[in-house]
Amino acid sequence: MDYLAKYEGTTVLVTGGAGLIGSNLVRRLIELKAKRIFVLDNFVSAVRWNVPVHPSVMVIEGDVADEVLLKRIFFDKPDYVFHLAAHFANQKAVDYPEENLRVNGLATLRLLQFSHLAKVKRFVFASSGCSAYGSRAPVPLKEDFITLHLDTPYQIHKLLGELYCNFFLDHWGLPTVRLRLFNVYGPGGLPGKYKNVIPNFMYMAHQGKPLTVMGTGQETRDFTFVGDLIDGLLRGGVFEEAIGQEMNLGSGVETTSLALAEMVNRVSGNQGGITFIPKRDWDHGMRRLASIEKARKLIGFNPQTKLEDGLKKVNEWFVENKHRIVYLET
Repeated sequence: MDYLAKYEGTTVLVTGGAGLIGSNLVRRLIELKAKRIFVLDNFVSAVRWNVPVHPSVMVIEGDVADEVLLKRIFFDKPDYVFHLAAHFANQKAVDYPEENLRVNGLATLRLLQFSHLAKVKRFVFASSGCSAYGSRAPVPLKEDFITLHLDTPYQIHKLLGELYCNFFLDHWGLPTVRLRLFNVYGPGGLPGKYKNVIPNFMYMAHQGKPLTVMGTGQETRDFTFVGDLIDGLLRGGVFEEAIGQEMNLGSGVETTSLALAEMVNRVSGNQGGITFIPKRDWDHGMRRLASIEKARKLIGFNPQTKLEDGLKKVNEWFVENKHRIVYLET
């Protein structure tokens, strides 16, 4: 498609490029014949084998807030910056709020500064589907709602990143796009203490253990397949209509945690069943569902993957990589 052709021959920086979203984005950029792809990751919550090996890919291990490292990368004048690196996620931010501010706040500011100096064509910021909405917003969640009553430092600092993007657009004319991502899952997503529910469920299922559901099981989330999400990111990187906008990227489908657990057990063949534990004390949200009409209208975002089909692909990936998938404690 014409918008994808714009990435051919370009230089792209992907922060957090070893993670679920980043590694899949790098694979897509390789297919689109990007000339050079810088992957910046500290591998604290990711693994190097998740990054595709290709002549156009340069892996840089380091801190996303390291000014010296950023100077070296931006010396090569990237055309596009996809800022996916984050101190993830809500529980980790509650446990380590200062580090969350350093990574999600200071690093974002420094990346914006260097992007302005390098005159990048587009700075795409991966915000969160909970960053502006908290737990009090009406469902479906729409971009024109915002609250200052947020539940965790992660939400606060993701919103801070959005505000910095607006400043650099309004004051310096840097073309920024703010995309609010909803519960992304897919091949490449690792299990861990601070990781998302689907890789953790799949990890437990492949060990034959019961899946642990927090709360009543009727809490809902909007689960977005990584392939659909990548298309939204790439569209945000080149569509002029995206500049200065905040847009939800989700599936537009609401799924209960109990239904998700049942689906994972079915897809994986797990006979371990389901158990229930209380929700975490900061988690006040019962429902989360993205309105994706704005992204559909402005950039043609149109997610296609049904949850069960996506889970089958995750299951296949776990089977293929069963000897090297590890549970991350960081």
